[in-house]
Amino acid sequence: MRTYSVNSPQAAARLLAMALVADGNYALSEIRALDRLDAARQLGLPPQDLKAVIDAFCEDLLLGAHGEWLGSSQLDAATRQALLAEVTDPGLRETIVALCEAVVEADGHLAEGETAMLDSLTHAWRKMPQTHQNFEGVLP
Repeated sequence: MRTYSVNSPQAAARLLAMALVADGNYALSEIRALDRLDAARQLGLPPQDLKAVIDAFCEDLLLGAHGEWLGSSQLDAATRQALLAEVTDPGLRETIVALCEAVVEADGHLAEGETAMLDSLTHAWRKMPQTHQNFEGVLP
């Protein structure tokens, strides 16, 4: 799996791609949702770069599964954690969660893989450290 700089638009876009193919495929309504929400701009990417990240992620999934298409719901926990760890900024995390939710709900059907992906994303980020710390109450 490729690596991206922490908090980069590409790292964020890959997590959106993970939601997009969580159930093994994506519907035209999900792609339209990306366009309608102007997801590329929200992540700081030109639209063609968002498509390139999605394509690269799908390619990485195929390579990792030796050519068998399984979708992102079959990623092992360590790989999923590594991808999630590439985004530490709380604001960026909020944007990603909102976009992921909108995308997986766009086709009117929430598949098991999509639910599992969203659950793992929100659960992992509750446990992971963020880029800033709250020192309120530390000093006497």
